[in-house]
Amino acid sequence: MNKFADRLKELRSAKGITQTDLAKALTVDQRTISNWEKGIREPNFDTLLTVSKFFGESTDYLLGNEDY
Repeated sequence: MNKFADRLKELRSAKGITQTDLAKALTVDQRTISNWEKGIREPNFDTLLTVSKFFGESTDYLLGNEDY
């Protein structure tokens, strides 16, 4: 189970935005978001920080090192 994939999809859905919306906000391709949510790929460190700031969550939470 890929915690990042699950949490990204959960956070995106809770915010009510599409993969395309998130891709535009993070300046990545929609396919990138899809691959992250499927657990095929993961973002690099800098992008992980950007995702963290966008959702207001810690990187530890996104990576599954914290639960709250």
